[in-house]
Amino acid sequence: MSAPENFVALAFGANLGDAQGNIRRAVAFLAARGVDFERVSSLYATKPWGVEDQPDFVNACAVARTALAPRALLALTQEAERALGRTPGLRWGPRVIDIDILLYEDVVWADENLVLPHPEMTRRAFVLQPLAEIAPDLRVNDATVYQLAQKFRSEDVQRLTAF
Repeated sequence: MSAPENFVALAFGANLGDAQGNIRRAVAFLAARGVDFERVSSLYATKPWGVEDQPDFVNACAVARTALAPRALLALTQEAERALGRTPGLRWGPRVIDIDILLYEDVVWADENLVLPHPEMTRRAFVLQPLAEIAPDLRVNDATVYQLAQKFRSEDVQRLTAF
């Protein structure tokens, strides 16, 4: 595999089992397979989004480099989810692990399986707050992640612990 060169931002979420451990295991799984993590945010507690009748989530974000193309990175994140025990279920429902590709370089991409940048990222405090911790100056559309995160109340996302 060639040297990791493509900048990516990833989001992690879990609310079943050992949620914090599942996020740590997901990062380790990806790191062992060519995703070179530069920074991983703290772990945050967040209220469910979309389907509210479920346990609170633990969320984190990371920035990394990879030689994988977007579709190959998506396949790897899905492999990690399956390896950690994720099974198909209710959209936005409870899960052992969820890994989303938020950004891949400056690529704008849309197919039936992957949309880049992630179409919901600017509407989710559980993405913007952790991402602002590690990459506040990262630009999404015409604003920085820090600026986008400011539209949410600080109590929307509570820092739990360092990664």
